[in-house]
Amino acid sequence: MAQKKHLLSRTRRCELLGIPRSSSYYQQQPVLESDQMLMRLIDKIHLGKPYLGSRRIVDALAAQGHKTGRKRIQRLMQLMGIQAIHPGPKTSKPHPQHKIYPYLLRNLDINRANQVWASDVTYIPMAAGFLYLTVIMDWYSRKVLSWRVSNSLDASFCVDALEEAIYRYGTPDIFNTDQGSQYTSEAFTNVLKDHNINISMDGKGAWRDNVFVERLWRSVKYEEVYLNAYESASEARQSLAKYFRFYNENRKHQTLKAAPDQVYYEFIRLPKAG
Repeated sequence: MAQKKHLLSRTRRCELLGIPRSSSYYQQQPVLESDQMLMRLIDKIHLGKPYLGSRRIVDALAAQGHKTGRKRIQRLMQLMGIQAIHPGPKTSKPHPQHKIYPYLLRNLDINRANQVWASDVTYIPMAAGFLYLTVIMDWYSRKVLSWRVSNSLDASFCVDALEEAIYRYGTPDIFNTDQGSQYTSEAFTNVLKDHNINISMDGKGAWRDNVFVERLWRSVKYEEVYLNAYESASEARQSLAKYFRFYNENRKHQTLKAAPDQVYYEFIRLPKAG
């Protein structure tokens, strides 16, 4: 009833239909247990060596005793929303009709909070099935300003996270992402434009341009996700909420020698968000 292609926004359609917005998202089809097992292994391989393409991931899986075909791995990587992130053709797949914005961070001295925010999406395995996680991060302090999980790669959960971050923390000078279709969509970029935020996008395959979020994914997965087999999306949300509170308030960043909250609030005169 609440199709993606419609003149009205998803929120407005749900209001008119009298249904919760969360119930309007695509319900992902069941995934074979054997595929889920491979997806978890692919995720760990990709996290450690993000430059590996499907052919070399097949080799890495074979070395672990899991022989499978390249087409199957390509299909699962597409389902997970990941691909090799090395310079070269077709390493990033923006929507062909979406505008791509220039990269604004080259040689920029990032020396204060709310100067640059960044975002990314990653795959989160559960006991049965999987979710996608997005965060909005302050580049300077590494503080996670907001986050959302979703069972689809629809842009809406990225927009929700962005709107929450702006509501709670104001606006940055620059917002940096990759060229994924969630971030090039009008739904996402219009929010940035409405708040006069400069839009920056990484070059194709230039994973180092968003390296701080990539490092966050490693911390989240090895310190939280891989230690817990979430039984449901609600359990994942509760557990991730606890982790991000710990990450922001207590986990000292190796380079900054302080927790993200401490670094962020040294520059921003805002009460700490509850």
